[in-house]
Amino acid sequence: MRAIQIEEFGGPEVLKLVDIPVPEPADGEVLIKVSRAGLNFADTHQRHNQYVEARELPLVPGVEVAGTREDTGERVVALCGRGGYAEYATAPEALTVPIPAGVTDEQALASIMQGLTAWHLHHTFGRVQPGDTVVVGSAAGGVGSLAVQLGVRLGAKVIATASSEEKRALTKELGAHAAIASEAEGLRDRILQANAGEPVDVVFELAGGQVFEESYNALAPLGRMVVYGIASREQNEVRTGKLMRTNRQVIGFWIQPLLERPEMVGPPLQDLFAQIADGAVRVVVGATYPLSRAAEAQVALAERRTSGKLLLDPTS
Repeated sequence: MRAIQIEEFGGPEVLKLVDIPVPEPADGEVLIKVSRAGLNFADTHQRHNQYVEARELPLVPGVEVAGTREDTGERVVALCGRGGYAEYATAPEALTVPIPAGVTDEQALASIMQGLTAWHLHHTFGRVQPGDTVVVGSAAGGVGSLAVQLGVRLGAKVIATASSEEKRALTKELGAHAAIASEAEGLRDRILQANAGEPVDVVFELAGGQVFEESYNALAPLGRMVVYGIASREQNEVRTGKLMRTNRQVIGFWIQPLLERPEMVGPPLQDLFAQIADGAVRVVVGATYPLSRAAEAQVALAERRTSGKLLLDPTS
């Protein structure tokens, strides 16, 4: 089968199109003929072996796929952990979910990682309540575009950040009450201005560095900042005294441990599918790249030239 494989860590040039054997599913796994594979910002970190979890070589990247189960012919979406950038992938059966009628493969794929992340940001970690003011970073992206809509549906006031006028306009279409520039310089002041001069209740932060600091300083007492990425690769430190004086919370979120708890995957995903199928939530599907252009897709993602969920088509 055709696949993208990494034999050394480094830049996008290490993503090589190769022919390798179709993988054999282990006990408790299923084999999936892939119709679409998802791209995530974390893939660019894994290419450098700079992600939360270290990787071993050779590596076929890609943690999520949509397609057809080879044993049943059922249309499914799955979290495979690795091996998704390929024509076939194996995935744990417990993390393989049927795609209901009314939901496309592309919509399902945008929901399983980004959608679960957005759902848990609101419900599990941010504990968003009606009337809260929520700042959604990178709000035109795969997670952000869904987080905006889920926040609005929960009755929150949503302030979106995005890097261009076009992206900010998209977030307004999705229901954001305000949309501001995402660059670090002056971000705190722009957040407060968008909230009538008042600090905010919740921030979903994935950049790190100065964006983290500016966002933290925009929080109200009892405010929560949920950190779910370090896109800038700049680590931050939080002083305990400052946390105590302000009664603020900084909460770390990594989805991988949640995947070991089926109750944190199946029910939230079914909730998302239901909202997508009835049109209450719009999935923003971005560009679909041929498998052979995986490197180009990762560069576009890393350079923030994209909106919505990016996909790979292993048939081209």
